[in-house]
Amino acid sequence: MRKRIQRSMVTVLAVTLLLSYIILTLITYSSSLSVLEGEVRQEARYIRAAINISGAEYLEEMNGVDWTTRVTQIDRDGQVLYDTRQDEETMEDHGSRKEVREAFASGEGEDVRMSDTVGQELYYYALLLDDGTVLRVSKSMDGLIGTALANLPFIIGLGALMMLLAWFLAKWQTSRLVRPIYELDLEHPLENRTYEELTPFLQAMDKQNREKEAVSNMRKEFSANVSHELKTPLTSISGYAEIMKNGLVRPADIPAFSERIYKEARRLITLVEDIIKLSKLDEESVELEKQNVDLYELTREIISRLSPQAAQRNIRMEVTGEPVTYYGIRQILDEMIYNVCENAVKYNQENGRVSVWVGNTLDGPKVTVSDTGIGIPEEHHERIFERFYRVDKSHSKERGGTGLGLSIVKHGALLHGAKVTVDSAPGKGTRIGMQFPKAAK
Repeated sequence: MRKRIQRSMVTVLAVTLLLSYIILTLITYSSSLSVLEGEVRQEARYIRAAINISGAEYLEEMNGVDWTTRVTQIDRDGQVLYDTRQDEETMEDHGSRKEVREAFASGEGEDVRMSDTVGQELYYYALLLDDGTVLRVSKSMDGLIGTALANLPFIIGLGALMMLLAWFLAKWQTSRLVRPIYELDLEHPLENRTYEELTPFLQAMDKQNREKEAVSNMRKEFSANVSHELKTPLTSISGYAEIMKNGLVRPADIPAFSERIYKEARRLITLVEDIIKLSKLDEESVELEKQNVDLYELTREIISRLSPQAAQRNIRMEVTGEPVTYYGIRQILDEMIYNVCENAVKYNQENGRVSVWVGNTLDGPKVTVSDTGIGIPEEHHERIFERFYRVDKSHSKERGGTGLGLSIVKHGALLHGAKVTVDSAPGKGTRIGMQFPKAAK
């Protein structure tokens, strides 16, 4: 950044010097031409006055003088009668010259051009004499390129000095400009007093810091919850096994104890599997390819798998709607719908009902799961998707589950760009909708 600022400042100075050189050249050329025009006009008027008084012989008398100005006399036929630098008999017709034509027409004329005779750029000024001939006076001048070359050494010297000075000034100014940036307190971005242009950057950094802190706290809470959730079934398994090892269980009670150990082991395995699934979703390491999935048929399969669990509590399950094809990851879609339907069974009333609707809406495919369960207070609607969060903590163990199901649903929805909504109230059941976007095809 420092070097870029220095280069920018030096570049700006170099461009400024170049423009100044061009402007100076144009001004010098224009000024020189203006001065030359005044001198030639004044000299032409003096010579005209002398000729009108003394006649054309004045020119012959002045022929031996070392003239720095070229004087030419031309008649109406364009023939050169006199010229200070050339033999007039060898000179071509001058009647077509611009300044000569203007002089014959209006009494005076002028022009600036390269002379074919002397090979220099000249300023020509012509006046009409009393005898009807034209007196033309001309003087050589530096052209635009010559003026530019004349100014070049001065500009080179000045440019070298200015570039050297600019380099040191740019270095000093750059250090002064970047010092507040080097001194930024990145832990507390909004407490810095610096350039106004950095405010959006500091605000974004502050937001990122708060998000990182929230993620860090969430990870700490997750680690604590994982430890607790893993410890509970392990403690139970260890306790039951120890009792059996010490021979404190009657032979008739061994099947019951084995059943308890089996259930706790299954609970532990399910918990570990859910943690692995959630970790993969967190890291976006899902490597499964997307495919066309019929959400209606997938939901029917899930309801069939949950039927034995629902039958134990005499809960009736039904699927309505229409076939809907969605382009997504089948395994993740299965986990999402399964977890929502499983919660609808687990947290339902005896002899309750679970209704699932699958179909197309204006916003895209949608799956809605409704139950006649215990319901969820409004203040818990947002938090039920957090890991290990349970609304009914007192009955969480007897209802089963790991507390990670809806968190998996949330991450699966994020992976597919879907939106999950909750409509529930205590004693009035729960309805969870999963709205998938059209653009996901």
